[in-house]
Amino acid sequence: MTDAPEPTTSPRAEGPVAILGAGVMGETLLSGLLRAGRPVDSLVVSERRPERVAELTERYGVRVVDNAAAAGEASTVVLVVKPQDMASALADVREALRPGTLVVSLAAGTTTATLEAGLPAGTPVVRVMPNTPALVDEGMAAISPGEHCDDAHLAEAEELMRSCGRVIRVPEQYQDAVTAISGSGPAYIFYVVEAMIEAGVLLGLPRATSTELVVQTLFGAATMLRETGEHPTVLREQVSSPAGTTMAALRQLDDHKVRAAFLTAMEAARDRSRELASGQG
Repeated sequence: MTDAPEPTTSPRAEGPVAILGAGVMGETLLSGLLRAGRPVDSLVVSERRPERVAELTERYGVRVVDNAAAAGEASTVVLVVKPQDMASALADVREALRPGTLVVSLAAGTTTATLEAGLPAGTPVVRVMPNTPALVDEGMAAISPGEHCDDAHLAEAEELMRSCGRVIRVPEQYQDAVTAISGSGPAYIFYVVEAMIEAGVLLGLPRATSTELVVQTLFGAATMLRETGEHPTVLREQVSSPAGTTMAALRQLDDHKVRAAFLTAMEAARDRSRELASGQG
């Protein structure tokens, strides 16, 4: 990672964390912060749908206001909006931000340069690529600093995202690859699990039995990867007896170029992230 830029000279304002956007990821971050021990009165949320406002107020006891009001009192603003809604969100908060406010974006494909262009000069921004396992506190988030972001800002963003999983720092040039690997990655895993469950049904297993077998196998394999530290090739070879059932199955996967298909799919995801970043829709 390159050296951190010089910190902004604007004083840090004291205030709550404002979460702008209360969709799935916004609520995930909110609930994670509360479980991590952050007081509810140190959080404020913005949301436009009246029914959603009522849900959040009843479920968490959090204050829900509009974008400008939330941004105006916060020391950290977290943008959890769709990429196509980012321009309007930036317009809402631009005049309301106090000097020194940190802006953290969870929008896929939105670069720090885009964020900085829509905010007051010198605003520190952090770009984050999260993923949906944050819903169960097992998320994987990659963060990248903007031009005016210092190490303290990055540490603050890390603390926020660590409330619902793990966090790593990466240079922004890697964010499209991160999107393809961990951002979209849960969908690939669900896709494979779905196929394995269907295979079990095809082989005569009840669907519930097949599901339990596959899900626990996935959980166990992931746990082995994390806890043993072994390379996946080593773990795969431990299951692959010569001329055995596993080798027969893996031969079919190789014959159908499944590994190459995964590589091509992730390249496509990376390319789509680049398109979003360049404003190609």
